[in-house]
Amino acid sequence: MIRRLNHAVLYVRDATAAAHFYTEVMGFEAVASIGRQAVFLRADGSTNDHDLAVMTVGERPAPAHSVGLYHLAWQVHTLEQLAALRSKLLSVGALVGESDHGVSKSLYAKDVDGIEFEVMWAVPKADWPTDLFTKRLDLDGALARWPGVDTAHQ
Repeated sequence: MIRRLNHAVLYVRDATAAAHFYTEVMGFEAVASIGRQAVFLRADGSTNDHDLAVMTVGERPAPAHSVGLYHLAWQVHTLEQLAALRSKLLSVGALVGESDHGVSKSLYAKDVDGIEFEVMWAVPKADWPTDLFTKRLDLDGALARWPGVDTAHQ
């Protein structure tokens, strides 16, 4: 049976530019590369050899909203980390949305190739709602309710 996602691979226009975004904005560490063709990145605190690989495909256009992957979700430990990433994503013009899903507080952004991803903080299981919903994210309210709460290993 599947235990967890080990890593993701993204085809990008320029692996070096994509790696720069994921290291400088998202806090990944570049751990290996194959010239300009591929860069392998590890998330902070990960024990994987890599969590994300970006591979150069050049300028082939990708159709919008075609069948395939919509986004990846990266989880942070605390709401304070989510807030810090929100500031970074805003500063580089990458933030495209924010949502409260009841079980998570989520930011949506696009990398340098327009690939959308989610950065989320998991709400403590004891506070999960009984009904599913999506509403506007009140990050300040969440920070006031769960200051410093680390849910990455729940």
